[in-house]
Amino acid sequence: MKTVLLTGFEPFNGATINPAWEAVRALDGWRGEHFMVEVRQLPCVFGQAIEDLVAMIDELHPDVVIAVGQAGGRPDISVERVAINVDDASIRDNGGQQPVDAAIAADGPAAYFSTLPIKAIVRALRQKGLVAGVSQTAGTFVCNHVFYGLMHHAAELPQPVKAGFIHVPFLPEQAAVRQGAPPSMALEDIIAGIKLAVEVTVSVEHDVHETGGATH
Repeated sequence: MKTVLLTGFEPFNGATINPAWEAVRALDGWRGEHFMVEVRQLPCVFGQAIEDLVAMIDELHPDVVIAVGQAGGRPDISVERVAINVDDASIRDNGGQQPVDAAIAADGPAAYFSTLPIKAIVRALRQKGLVAGVSQTAGTFVCNHVFYGLMHHAAELPQPVKAGFIHVPFLPEQAAVRQGAPPSMALEDIIAGIKLAVEVTVSVEHDVHETGGATH
């Protein structure tokens, strides 16, 4: 039985809800034929988020780790390809920090690539009628920070772990109170998308080689 760790962030930047956490926590205790899901919340705080995630991985020894975050303004479920070794925040995190041009790991490589079957995930999402694409940037806020920290830790583990990051859009109720009516996605669709991502990751050994429709 494989263990899948799903993480979502607490609300940030004055918000009262985070679609990533709402979707992830709905899957707490979910089991498939060959896997079980563990769910954890991460703080939207530079440094502490990686420390907490590393502790979760060391406790659970998961076979798969998918971290999920909010990408307000994006219309799709964005399956991230690459994490870069830089923190450069346009807003403060929940701890009041706002790093600028700071390395995440001083001795780390410039970037890590996701080890999830990213294109297979996108294909499955689209086949279910969900708006999805491969993204080439996870930004430089706490989402990318966690993505990089996850891959940096996974690279040091004795056993291989499939790991990566997925961004999800605003919920409709979030978009409704923002200027310009940004894109949004219903919570049930986000949950369905994360479920599919887990199922594909557990079942697919090698990624497909078709276009992922990257737009970001």
